Amino acid sequence: MVTFQDLLRKVKAQIREVTPAEVEPRLGDEDLLWLDVREHEEYEQGAIPGAHLIPRGLLETSISMQVPDPDKEIVVYCAGGARSALAALSLQELGYENVVSMSGGFGQWKAEGRPWSEPVTLSSDQKVRYSRHTMLPEVGEEGQAKLLNSRVLLVGAGGLGSPAALYLAAAGVGVLGVVDFDVVDASNLQRQILHNMDRLGHSKAESARETLTALNPDVKVEPYGERLSAANVLEVMSGYDLVVDGGDNFPTRYLVNDASLHLRIPVVHGAIFRFEGQASVFHPYQGPCYRCLFPQPPPPELAPSCAEAGVLGVLPGIIGSIEAMEAIKLLLGIGDPLVGKLLTYDALTEDFRILNLRRNPDCLACADESRPPAIVEYDQYCMPAGSVARTV
Repeated sequence: MVTFQDLLRKVKAQIREVTPAEVEPRLGDEDLLWLDVREHEEYEQGAIPGAHLIPRGLLETSISMQVPDPDKEIVVYCAGGARSALAALSLQELGYENVVSMSGGFGQWKAEGRPWSEPVTLSSDQKVRYSRHTMLPEVGEEGQAKLLNSRVLLVGAGGLGSPAALYLAAAGVGVLGVVDFDVVDASNLQRQILHNMDRLGHSKAESARETLTALNPDVKVEPYGERLSAANVLEVMSGYDLVVDGGDNFPTRYLVNDASLHLRIPVVHGAIFRFEGQASVFHPYQGPCYRCLFPQPPPPELAPSCAEAGVLGVLPGIIGSIEAMEAIKLLLGIGDPLVGKLLTYDALTEDFRILNLRRNPDCLACADESRPPAIVEYDQYCMPAGSVARTV
């Protein structure tokens, strides 16, 4: 009669085993994947830092999606070393050649006093809500937990801010600040999908809070029903991980840009005009800033608002959604954000283009990291006398 121990000895004869002492020096090595094949309940009680969880019963059906590179170096571990040995053999049979099983498993690792932590886990409701995120290896439960602990400030609850806010809230960004001193007008509803007819005359910031909280109770919305100014911009932006700029006026864009250089907070930029839109990411001192592109605000006659020039309603939905995508990429540290790039979009031809941008070595705002620009009001430079800044 063949026992499990007999089978395990045969399996171990066909794989490579390593001890915890042999692999601990490679903690944090990005070229090495730590694969935990225990069950969720075991993993939640403690795991090797940075380990990726695929329960043994799901390994064969999940590994190709989560680890597509068959040459990836993998250390497999379980509780005691048996399931990881079986998993290592299965991976070899699937074409993964650089796989080892850690003898003794997590039990020996922990008993020897090696580093471990309790992974950040999602509640049962959150596992259902964000399941399409956590299936993605680039996100997973760890990435979703990162989103839930993130803070994003949206400047403007209008045409650009609406889709950006809705998608960031749906994605589970934990705190969304919304800056908008305007009130809901019937002319807004053609594109500002955060609001509705029942809220005409209401604060846009408060209307945004109602919509986003109803969409996802995991999200805390911090409304700022006030005008962003030189007096408050540093205080308002402080403490956020990044800013999504959904304004439609140059004074706000210059103000946000300069404050971001002081606080070293990335700004996801979006702008629209009639049938055209653009998006970029201004990451302080890692790429160009807004004033590298536009050193000085334009005169008012060259900066018409949507109320003056018009805009196709769906256009801000497209650009605002791109802004949400860029924000999520930055928060998760995945993909290739639009740092040093300007994406342009023509709705009439459905034409997307990417323009490469460079930092201006003589930029008055970001050339000298030790001397960020003074925070000043820009209204006088690019707005007609008596007008006020509004959002798209």
